Amino acid sequence: MGGSVAYAEAARRLGTCLADRRVTLVYGGGGLGLMGALADAVLAGGGQVIGVIPRALEARELAHPHIQDMRVVPDMHSRKALMADLSDAVMALPGGFGTFDELLEVLTWAQLGFHSKPIGLANVGGYFDPLIRTLDHAVAEGFARDAARGLVEVDDDPARLLDRLGQRLARG
Repeated sequence: MGGSVAYAEAARRLGTCLADRRVTLVYGGGGLGLMGALADAVLAGGGQVIGVIPRALEARELAHPHIQDMRVVPDMHSRKALMADLSDAVMALPGGFGTFDELLEVLTWAQLGFHSKPIGLANVGGYFDPLIRTLDHAVAEGFARDAARGLVEVDDDPARLLDRLGQRLARG
């Protein structure tokens, strides 16, 4: 759950918000940590959840036990591709290396024009500040363009970020 209770609180608030707005959660299928808390909150609010989990993680009993629509895929690459395919937008909550991997891959795909889905960072408690500085540094040093940096919405409130991603979706 990370080092701050604020992360879990934000995940639960986002889950409640998704359920209230009838937005389906597509996520990595786990039952632990922030992702488990997020899925639990969506389910508690009567919302829909699609989990996508690699066979190896399912075999280690890490899959959320209450997700009705659990898609088991062969590997992590398939997981990321299916989650991206099923999603209309991407939001990252604070997380570990897997979160960074998934976020940067979907950002790279957007930069290359493979999709135009909105991408957001829920910067709860400033968690993503170092990453945001790194993205800005890549632009300043000429390794990325301002337009690529502009692909990422940032907000410290996940519900407000959800609104901003929805506005981007509406603009097409």
